[in-house]
Amino acid sequence: MPDQTVDLEKLHRLAHAYNVATEFWGFHGEHEHVSAQTLIAVLAAMGVDAQSDEAIDNELVAKEEAPWRQILPSCVVTRDDQEHGVAVHVPHGWDVELWIECEDGTQRSVRQGEDFTPPRVIEGHTIGQATFVLEPGLPLGYHTLHARVSHSQTDNSAQDSTPLIVTPGTLTKGSLSEQRSWGMMAQLYSTRSAQSWGVGDTDDLLEMASLFGSMGADYLLVNPLHAAQPIEPLSPSPYLPVTRRFFNPLYIRPENIREAAYLSGPERSLITWAGETVKKDSLKNSHIDRDSAWKAKREALEVIFKAGRSQAREREFARYRRSEGQGLEDFALWCALVEFYDGAHFPEELRDVRSNGVARARVKLRDRIEFWAWLQWVMDQQLADAQRAAKAAGMTFGIAHDVAVGVHPQGSDTWTIPEAFAHGIGVGAPPDMYNQQGQNWSQPPWRPDALEKMGYAPLRDMVRTVLRHAGLLRVDHVMGLFRLWWVPEGFAAHQGTYVRFDHEAMVGVLLLEAYRAGAVVVGEDLGNVEPWVRDYLRERGIWGTSIFWFEKDDEGNPLRAEDYRSDALVSVDTHDLPPAAGYLAQEHVSLRSRLGLLVEPEEVVLAQAHRELETVLTRLRQYDLIGENPSEREIVEALHVYLTKTPSALLCVSLVDAVGERRAQNQPGTDQEYPNWKIPLADGTEKVVLIEDLAKNPRLLSLVESFTKAMAS
Repeated sequence: MPDQTVDLEKLHRLAHAYNVATEFWGFHGEHEHVSAQTLIAVLAAMGVDAQSDEAIDNELVAKEEAPWRQILPSCVVTRDDQEHGVAVHVPHGWDVELWIECEDGTQRSVRQGEDFTPPRVIEGHTIGQATFVLEPGLPLGYHTLHARVSHSQTDNSAQDSTPLIVTPGTLTKGSLSEQRSWGMMAQLYSTRSAQSWGVGDTDDLLEMASLFGSMGADYLLVNPLHAAQPIEPLSPSPYLPVTRRFFNPLYIRPENIREAAYLSGPERSLITWAGETVKKDSLKNSHIDRDSAWKAKREALEVIFKAGRSQAREREFARYRRSEGQGLEDFALWCALVEFYDGAHFPEELRDVRSNGVARARVKLRDRIEFWAWLQWVMDQQLADAQRAAKAAGMTFGIAHDVAVGVHPQGSDTWTIPEAFAHGIGVGAPPDMYNQQGQNWSQPPWRPDALEKMGYAPLRDMVRTVLRHAGLLRVDHVMGLFRLWWVPEGFAAHQGTYVRFDHEAMVGVLLLEAYRAGAVVVGEDLGNVEPWVRDYLRERGIWGTSIFWFEKDDEGNPLRAEDYRSDALVSVDTHDLPPAAGYLAQEHVSLRSRLGLLVEPEEVVLAQAHRELETVLTRLRQYDLIGENPSEREIVEALHVYLTKTPSALLCVSLVDAVGERRAQNQPGTDQEYPNWKIPLADGTEKVVLIEDLAKNPRLLSLVESFTKAMAS
């Protein structure tokens, strides 16, 4: 137990040294102070001992001296349009030179600037500081910064190197400044066709992209497609993946794999039989059963995999494995081990990915490793097909992917790169108007110090993979690049605190990968966001997010259309709210009441919701978008036409709004109480809407017509 008498001033100094907030401003403007117990627990998760005053003193000294104990910083991240100083620490009086080894193999010298910092004595050695200047105009990319240290009077010398990441000052490639764009957003798992295996898949993605592209949409935004558990039970939440770098093979359409066309008659029968039952599930308005769908699909995929590949296809698969490198091999091994141990905890000798036991497992399970790597190759190819179809249909950006804020605590990432994570911590959010008890999403956060030591490789690899076949990227909870709400294990969600990241480095790496992919980036900057963050994102060329229901003026009324931000993706709602029809029916109140999530009496919250709805209708009438007694369909269409009156060049229509669905996909703050992420696409009468139905769905066609006509006017 921590010493309850620790000096708070010292504890706060230590917390600030590690960018841990000791106070913050709440959603309603209240000034909150973080408890000593929370600070001690959060620091412990970062490997910092704050249990006593003596420990705190030692940690403060260690933190202050850390830069002086190494020649170069752990990693240097700079912008291509700014000058950047690099502090170098060497024995006092020694000579030092710096140079850059660029990605292309060329070298550049680095000039030394002025630095009058006094030397310091570290363990009896006098250490000096020199500053070198990285000039603007350096090539974008991942380079290496080298240092050579020598003494003119002796033969002593030393060398050091560190990653140098040069990022775009602002993201201009893929700019939206020339024209307005709109897109459709859908939860892929819930959007199925008659040939889906119980869950929407890459073929459904392709079909939707082609359809909406023909309607004039420039992108199709889908939920995160990150990998889930390799065997049942699968987590239903697309925002709780086992890794964010690789994809969920649940979304594969088996029949679209090239080798499926060359199967023998008996082998084809096995594929047909595997899919018979779950394909019927796609026609039902029952909760989506991922476990049944994946069990059936995996049986079919095993048949196709065992049938083999041509020599050319085998070489293509081998090239894919080489390009993805150790990250893919480790992920595939993790999948094989989970399968081998049937989801149980690994034995002690297999809990360290670098152990001899794991090395032996790589050999023993090489065939299964190949299978799980093959699934990623198939997903990569089918996602590429969907993107090609989207672009062929006229979409400017094509498929738009979503990136979750974190990963499952027992997922592959925490096994393959455990040093990157703070253990014993769950990421979440403090209380706000819609989640009054706060949230704990039970996802372990990256450690800021570990990311720097790793040259931000986990972030780089994740973004690069997701963007390979996408033209737009949505970053869920973009504040996670700046700060995250850390909740120590055993603490309530509201008892956490914020931990800051090096946002210059995090955003810079994101922009570098987006630039190379030619993609646009949208940050979900809802909730408790510091105002300067939105200015910063705008400066760096990242779009924000505006949701109609959340945009209010100073009096609490719906924000006038002309007062919206011009640099935000604008939509009526989000996946964490009921669709527009459900919101109009005040389902967001009755649902939370049934689930016991309200902290005020239901009648009070219901009255507030009713007053809010009246202000919405009043605002729509002020723009002549509805009459006195509008129908539900007319109000929903008016809400979307209202978006076109805003100055934003990036607009979004939700598919659930377009077909009249009322049920929410997710109710934050619940786990088993509500069927989160299991609601199939249906209309207002809860009749299933299939992909084949969309092209002739009267409500969708009416909304798209009114919306696009308003955009053109």
